[in-house]
Amino acid sequence: MIFQIPRLEQSLLDRLDELEALRHTLERGMQTRSRWMGSLRRQVRASSIESSTSIEGFSVSPEEALALTSGRLVAEPGDEDRQAVASYSRAMDHVGTMAVDPEFRWLDRVILDLHFDACYFQRDKDPGLWRLGPIGVTGADGSLEYRGPEAGDVVGLMEEVLSWLAEGDLEADVFVRAAMAHLNVISVHPFRDGNGRIARIIQSLVLARGGLGSPEFFSIEEYLGGHTREYYAALRETQGGSYQPDRDATRWIAFCLDAHVAQARRRLAQIEAAAARWERLEDLVSQHGWPDRMVIALEQSLLGGTDRSRYADEADVSPATASADLRRLLDAGLVEQRGRARSSSYVAGTELRDAATGAA
Repeated sequence: MIFQIPRLEQSLLDRLDELEALRHTLERGMQTRSRWMGSLRRQVRASSIESSTSIEGFSVSPEEALALTSGRLVAEPGDEDRQAVASYSRAMDHVGTMAVDPEFRWLDRVILDLHFDACYFQRDKDPGLWRLGPIGVTGADGSLEYRGPEAGDVVGLMEEVLSWLAEGDLEADVFVRAAMAHLNVISVHPFRDGNGRIARIIQSLVLARGGLGSPEFFSIEEYLGGHTREYYAALRETQGGSYQPDRDATRWIAFCLDAHVAQARRRLAQIEAAAARWERLEDLVSQHGWPDRMVIALEQSLLGGTDRSRYADEADVSPATASADLRRLLDAGLVEQRGRARSSSYVAGTELRDAATGAA
């Protein structure tokens, strides 16, 4: 037996209506073809991944997360913080492929392979394999907060979860189905480690398969990372300390819907802020009489920093032109140089940051 979708009270139905309206507004905002949307997508994706891994104790800076998820920084063996982010990023790339696969089916290999993607660096935790022993979740004081079902029940329970994902409650709202997928995976706790990560990844996959083409804009990982105490409280209240799938999941669904509403509002604000920032950067470039392409260099320097190669690739210019453009920004005092020669990188200076926010 697995958790079932409860009958939703009117307050939750109203919340779903609000979320649906926000979804349509957000989808319209995402359809813009402006150059800044690509930067925002990368920033949002990095923030979601960094937030999800931070819940399990892995810590990197926002700049590192952006570099890791963009492929500009390689996680070295032994650096588990960076490896966790890079691995989660690979799993989300896999989610993106599965989302558009016309032959996709909910099979055990879907969850096993995503777990391997996200946890492959933890070789001692059997990535991609169901657990073979007992498991529990301990609190900060060392007490047992949740006890998962017996290892011998894992395969059968996950078969139920997969059967439900393929055929169960297909008429239910996608946000509700995604929340229930998260709850059921994390409650079965099918792996030795990484159960929270895989549950959040599966939630994103359900959203993506449900027609939300950019799961990073609709996922709640960033919200969960900022409200971890409330996240765990909602799980504890729903689960009751052990595997009890006959318990009412209303509290959990309410928490997830509130998280989605808050996250959608944040994304809308980010789209508005990104558009305003790009417009200010365009004005700044125009005031200096520089080529329009230099807005890209300014944007990159604000979002984690840039270098000659990164700027040249996105602006589609030669390395020599990229170097000359970056030198102009350096001479104007808009960026600061880090390192020398081929290892040089450029980050926004105070004047540029003020101009980008409208403070200048």
